[in-house]
Amino acid sequence: MENNPCNEKQEKYTISKEDRDFFYSDGARGLRLQVDYLKAEEKMKAEGIHHTVVVFGSARTPEDNINYIEARKFGSMVGCSGDGPKDCYLTLMTGGGPGIMEAANRGANDVGAKSIGLNIKLPHEQYPNPYISPELSFNFYYFGIRKLHFIQRAKALVVFPGGFGTLDELFEILTLIQTGKKEHIPIVLVNEAFWKNSIDIDYLVKEETISANDLNLFTYANDANTAWEQIIQWYKVRKIDLF
Repeated sequence: MENNPCNEKQEKYTISKEDRDFFYSDGARGLRLQVDYLKAEEKMKAEGIHHTVVVFGSARTPEDNINYIEARKFGSMVGCSGDGPKDCYLTLMTGGGPGIMEAANRGANDVGAKSIGLNIKLPHEQYPNPYISPELSFNFYYFGIRKLHFIQRAKALVVFPGGFGTLDELFEILTLIQTGKKEHIPIVLVNEAFWKNSIDIDYLVKEETISANDLNLFTYANDANTAWEQIIQWYKVRKIDLF
């Protein structure tokens, strides 16, 4: 039977779920996208994660930087929200790396609250920071699926100074809200001077590449307390429950 083309030793006879060559082929990309999404989705459901407050920011921000300090404070505020640290109705979520992401996860950890980290497989390996709840630490292959999880449960977005990745994530969500693909949520940009020096939004309005109404999609804050208060007030004015 050695020459039997259907011999179980033949590569093509492998059960589909064990066939790595097939799973990692171009044709099976849809399956990989689905698995990348479902692994985190099912785990978050199992852990009782309902809604998130998402924090973006630079991976390069050191511990003694004011933005790190404020992000850590903000993480603690989210962690203490609702019925306290054990309440997972509103859970802090970050990109899972160092810098601002670490600071926010650390703040939640300081008060004994769970927090989520959505890491990403990169050529230069980004390791998860040690303050993420271990059961809520995820590693994605696809940026698009990772972004979907950032957006899906988000009740608010707070963005600290950052680089290309931070800007990409911010503008993705602004675009989705602007085009009606995502419901309006409060977006707070922390460190007003940084943002106004980095992005001349008023010039975009002047050039009519965006509408003046688009300026209402976000607000500025200079510290964690103000950012959190703006989120609270955003929901209060609209008479929508946040917790």
